[in-house]
Amino acid sequence: MEKKKYRRVVIKIGSSSLTHPETGRQNLGKMEHLVRAICDLSNQAIDVCLVSSGAIAVGRAAMGIAQRPEETSLKQACAAVGQGRLMMTYQRLFAEYNHTAGQVLLTKNTMVNPVSRDNAKNTFEELFRLGVIPVVNENDTVSTYEMQFGDNDTLSALVASLVGADLLILLSDIDGLYTDDPHDNPAATLVPVVKNIDGEIDKMAKASTGSESGTGGMETKLTAARIATYSGADMIIANGADVSVVSDIFQGEYVGTLFPARLNADFDLAEYVRENL
Repeated sequence: MEKKKYRRVVIKIGSSSLTHPETGRQNLGKMEHLVRAICDLSNQAIDVCLVSSGAIAVGRAAMGIAQRPEETSLKQACAAVGQGRLMMTYQRLFAEYNHTAGQVLLTKNTMVNPVSRDNAKNTFEELFRLGVIPVVNENDTVSTYEMQFGDNDTLSALVASLVGADLLILLSDIDGLYTDDPHDNPAATLVPVVKNIDGEIDKMAKASTGSESGTGGMETKLTAARIATYSGADMIIANGADVSVVSDIFQGEYVGTLFPARLNADFDLAEYVRENL
């Protein structure tokens, strides 16, 4: 695919890509490779923001909770424990490559309230100016937004819109959007480019959600694509099994699905959140 020059990038990685399925504990090798790829982009004068799930999963493993919790209060308690551990790991890994990570926790109200939204935007701009890598997550201890809206897929698109990113990368556990579930239908084919999200694309998303092991599915990724592309950013879905795909994207050599930017001057982020999320 065509190699493009990007100046500001948001990368989202989900819980299933950050933890070992056998234990639910952090996959340190994958996290280290992801951090190294992000630092290399930063070294090229590209602003990078990481939207990272995983707080609930990490907290659950730390407290020895074998089953995925169903109660909201227990999920929030797991997040309270796990977010600190997750951020500590990121800060140590970024420090290994002489970079600094800063934690940003958001809620839906951050995007709706104009004062909160402007404050958040100003914080991001200052972090970028200082060369800090923002690591973003939903504030699960006071909000259930991520639990409802797909493993941070939507949140990452909101962040991309807020900071004026020109690329959003969703690292998934599938190569991209398929015409059908590739696990059930060997004839399913990868859709390399989606120029317009119409009813046919929506049908494909519903048919191909079976591969998602996190809380997000392909439908939430289409919601993210609408927000990102209307805000002027390209969006790419790629397989996060090998996080070197991040570097491949910047060489134009990746396998995945590209949603090209379709800037909509009438798109209002706060209004979209209020009416749709």
